[in-house]
Amino acid sequence: MSWLSTAPSQVIAATIDVGTHPHVKIFGLTMNSDTILTTLIAAVIVVGLGLYMRARARKGGPSKLQLIFELIVDTVNKQVDESMGIKVAPFVVPLAVTLFMFILLCNWIGLIPSGHPEKLPAPTADINLTLAMAFAVIIPLHIVSVRRRGTKAYIKHFFQPYPIMFPINLIEEIVKPFTLALRLFGNLISGAIMVALLALLPAYILWAPQGVWKLIDAAVGVIQAFIFALLTILYFAFATTTEGHDSGSSHEAAPIHEAAPIH
Repeated sequence: MSWLSTAPSQVIAATIDVGTHPHVKIFGLTMNSDTILTTLIAAVIVVGLGLYMRARARKGGPSKLQLIFELIVDTVNKQVDESMGIKVAPFVVPLAVTLFMFILLCNWIGLIPSGHPEKLPAPTADINLTLAMAFAVIIPLHIVSVRRRGTKAYIKHFFQPYPIMFPINLIEEIVKPFTLALRLFGNLISGAIMVALLALLPAYILWAPQGVWKLIDAAVGVIQAFIFALLTILYFAFATTTEGHDSGSSHEAAPIHEAAPIH
């Protein structure tokens, strides 16, 4: 059955090229140049939007963009207040909002047609960026947990509810940044694979399925940005929970003044 070697599914699998990146060496380190470029684009847009809305707010005339942004901040404020209380860790609100906006822009950059292969792929489809963001959340989380609970209580929580649970609790904390990163990376890389598959269709019908998929991809980008920001809030909520306090009383105890909330 020699015809199996040329079956369409095998030809498609052989021609898909996803996950490869052009490289550049900086100070002896090999980096993915396209990921760096698109990450910088998203970062510049986020900073630019922040400066623009700050300038408009000082003039006293809120723009439609500012109203949308304030709606996002208000939603995050409510979520943080319900999870841990704003006073417990006020910096979580600007952190979650910034992560949401940054990840959303990173996801949507991949929707811009930039040739084949893509010259401007979504940087969140690169595991290096998603891991960096995950560790940027998890490392401060443990620092905050120690400051909130105290060193003794922080160590003690690894042995709760029973000492025999220590290995499981330890593994759970170790894998947390990887699950956070892989959840975002997996959804975005699957979108890149789907685009690569669609690109193999004949040009005269390509526009229809590709257009539909772009809309789906845009929605997925919003959902994944929201999930990453929401998990960040929930992780900090768990990390700042003190033994002997319920969710209502813990909101008022021992606030951590790391940064002022966004107004």
